[in-house]
Amino acid sequence: MSFNSLGLSQALLKAISKKGYTTPSPIQQKAIPPVLERKDVLASAQTGTGKTAGFTLPLLHILSENPKEKYRPIRALILTPTRELAAQVYTNVKEYSEFLNLRSAVIFGGVNQKPQIARIRQGIDVLVATPGRLLDLESQGVLSLKRIEIFVLDEADRMLDMGFLRDIERVIKMMPTQRQNLMFSATFSKDIKKLAHGILNNPVQVEATPENTTVEAISQKVYRVAKGLKTGLIIKLISDGYWKQVLVFTRTKHGANRLCKKMISANISAAAIHGNKSQSARTKALAGFKNGSIRVLVATDIAARGLDIPLLPHVINFELPNISEDYVHRIGRTGRAGAKGQALSLVSADETTYLRDIEKLINMKLPVEIVEGFEPDPNASTEPEKRQQRGGGNRSRRNSGSGHSKSGEHKNNNSRRRPKRNNDRRN
Repeated sequence: MSFNSLGLSQALLKAISKKGYTTPSPIQQKAIPPVLERKDVLASAQTGTGKTAGFTLPLLHILSENPKEKYRPIRALILTPTRELAAQVYTNVKEYSEFLNLRSAVIFGGVNQKPQIARIRQGIDVLVATPGRLLDLESQGVLSLKRIEIFVLDEADRMLDMGFLRDIERVIKMMPTQRQNLMFSATFSKDIKKLAHGILNNPVQVEATPENTTVEAISQKVYRVAKGLKTGLIIKLISDGYWKQVLVFTRTKHGANRLCKKMISANISAAAIHGNKSQSARTKALAGFKNGSIRVLVATDIAARGLDIPLLPHVINFELPNISEDYVHRIGRTGRAGAKGQALSLVSADETTYLRDIEKLINMKLPVEIVEGFEPDPNASTEPEKRQQRGGGNRSRRNSGSGHSKSGEHKNNNSRRRPKRNNDRRN
């Protein structure tokens, strides 16, 4: 199948061709037709398989069929959980709409709102946003959602699971009831699907690949290691392998900073990216990582979604995530668009439960290797170091990529009971 057979406009096909795309991915083949038919869609596919184009291309096609040249109300809203993902989606929207008479903008927290306001007041058709900044600007009277025709939740499971449910409900009340709703994500639990069906109207459910699976192009391996030897092992692997571009995940912001300093002390250029970093620092670190001036990017789960780094060869879990689905998103930063990639996880005894849960989720037994001199501690407890409390509780996702919330604490009304994440979500 080619993009020509999907019913997209010539202007979009021209933009796609300029990007070098020839054949739509499975999720694009399955999702684009029902979106073009103006149906609500709940779509799930592996990360790195082209979900963004799966909703942006048909969305732009629909809007271009009835352009608003003089007065441009916001007609399509795309909500994302993090700033990085918002910026990435916006880049795609701009590229795909190059030959269309459509305007777009992106808004998120952590940066001056004045340029964003100026852009909105010029008139836009498509708005990409994080929830907090969107609600802030709406409350200031800067924008209106009364003319929204298409509403997209990107990484919908993360949006609902991060404690954004209240914000999403507020946003929905600001939009007309007659609209098209799209939800795209790599993972959907049964409970998340129930919540999604409360927003969608008779949705078409699209699954390009089995849920919670990992891309076959990604080679996965576990290194069993004593907790105190992890830093030495990761430095050895990167140095001995002469790896030039490595994305490393930690569970906490403090851990990311600490590991970054150790890397630099070992003469490995590194930068950290997490919620306590300013947006300019995050942007600078990511740019350096992409252009090769920074060899290792150490990140919390803020980078698990939204970072599209072409041909990224290595992802290392310095610490396993305590939410199994995050493993899928983390390693999905490599092996994108059919490229090969390697995902390694350094696992200490206290992460045994996390590893077991991940293997159960992805239905795969990960191969294990032990490096001489970095053996696991046979006497270490396999209990998690800090037993995570179960329950909704308060999820601190202050300014989660959005610049919203005066109190900084939001109660998570999500009915699904999950362990709290170790790093707060101040993205």
